[in-house]
Amino acid sequence: MLSRRTLNTLLLTWAGLNVTQNFANGSQVINKTIPSSHTTIPAIGMGTWITFDVNQANKQQLDHLIAVLHAFFKGGGRMIDSSPMYGFAQQVLGQILPLVQGKEQLFSATKVWTMGQQNGIAQMHESMKLWGLDQIDLMYVHNMLDWQTQIKTLNDWKQQGLIKYTGITTSHGRRHQALIAMLKSTPVDFVQFSYNISDREAENYLLPLAQDLGVAVVINRPFQTGGLFTRVRNQPLPEWSKDIQCENWAQFFLKFVISHPAVTCAIPATSQVQHMQQNMQALQGDLPDQAMRLEMIKYHESVT
Repeated sequence: MLSRRTLNTLLLTWAGLNVTQNFANGSQVINKTIPSSHTTIPAIGMGTWITFDVNQANKQQLDHLIAVLHAFFKGGGRMIDSSPMYGFAQQVLGQILPLVQGKEQLFSATKVWTMGQQNGIAQMHESMKLWGLDQIDLMYVHNMLDWQTQIKTLNDWKQQGLIKYTGITTSHGRRHQALIAMLKSTPVDFVQFSYNISDREAENYLLPLAQDLGVAVVINRPFQTGGLFTRVRNQPLPEWSKDIQCENWAQFFLKFVISHPAVTCAIPATSQVQHMQQNMQALQGDLPDQAMRLEMIKYHESVT
């Protein structure tokens, strides 16, 4: 008979996962493989839309966000996602990251969001300056804007070593057909789109396609911009969620997302330390298998 540890290892292998030791806090964290490089990254990252668009002169707000980043890195996180579209978020990151313990773990991800080659080049240089980095780990074309032009620059920058990975994004479930056509015609390392336990449209084609093409998948809006929590307010977790070490709804929702074999990383956004700690707990313990994923969907639908 297989032991629980052996069975869990087999399930993780089936899902395309790697579990590695996080020496920062002595705990096991769930990592996923980036197909194009065969390196791994923790399966929970963080977004900065709205949450990091704050007044740079407000010390209280900045100190609060420093604590949020500290909780993120302490929990084993690496990928921080931003964009020129997100107001002052990049400036704030560049200002406070040097003050945060664990910043050496950073996997930087941002986007180009403009029309025209020269505008794109200028914007990407500005992002590097704002982050205070000589190299960006992952540069996306944001919401497919002028992607035919910008992707050429991204490929050039990758060859020059200014970025490590190229990517394309969409959000709100928009433009799936255009994204599918782009992925089929143009190689990229990463793709980012929305997916959560309530909005599972991406399971029909996008997720399997990315997996077949060997493209890493980053998931935005894993909480449906907070809407999932609103619908389960005052509802208990199912008793069996303890089998995958879920203590709160954030873990429940995130473990559903990152347990899909095609998903590489989910990037929930928060400005609250407690919520960040809950998010990062989803990197601990076991992930649901396909049978439990179906039970998670059924239970979620029964209480909403």
